[in-house]
Amino acid sequence: MSRIGRKPLEIPKGVQVSITKDIVTTKGPKGTLTLARHKDIEIKQTKDDEGKDIVVFERKSELGPVRAAHGLMRALVGNMLTGVTTGFTRTLEINGVGYKAELKGPKLVLSLGYSHPIDFALPEGIAAKVDKNQLILTGIDRQALGQAASKIRSFRPPEPYKGKGIKYIEETITRKAGKTAGK
Repeated sequence: MSRIGRKPLEIPKGVQVSITKDIVTTKGPKGTLTLARHKDIEIKQTKDDEGKDIVVFERKSELGPVRAAHGLMRALVGNMLTGVTTGFTRTLEINGVGYKAELKGPKLVLSLGYSHPIDFALPEGIAAKVDKNQLILTGIDRQALGQAASKIRSFRPPEPYKGKGIKYIEETITRKAGKTAGK
């Protein structure tokens, strides 16, 4: 059994989970998320010994891809429950002389040392806030939030010599020594 897949998920107060043949839908205070079900994973909504609502995941076979999907489905539904209750945050740090970000309506305008500013349209459901050299992205869909942060980081990844570029706040950049002067 998958260690992650066999753990039941507790449904928080104020969250509704509906499970159909093809999709799983969670609805909470922050919004609604849907997910396509894997055909070989059985998802059931029941009550545990203490009377709390839980979601249980069971697989239909022991094949490798089905075993992998067992833990994956549980993790994805867990992320949906967290997203509709508290949401997710991803923080990026912008380092470099003259590098900056600013919000203009639904667009993020990045000045990253290129000959032109980069206009990035934020995906639906993703909100941004600029605080000095930090860019804070928030949203309820963890997958879309990570994809947006990755796309923004790809415009100017951090370089190892001076540390200039866009990096995740928790990321550490291994710095390299530059050229040394000749004798």
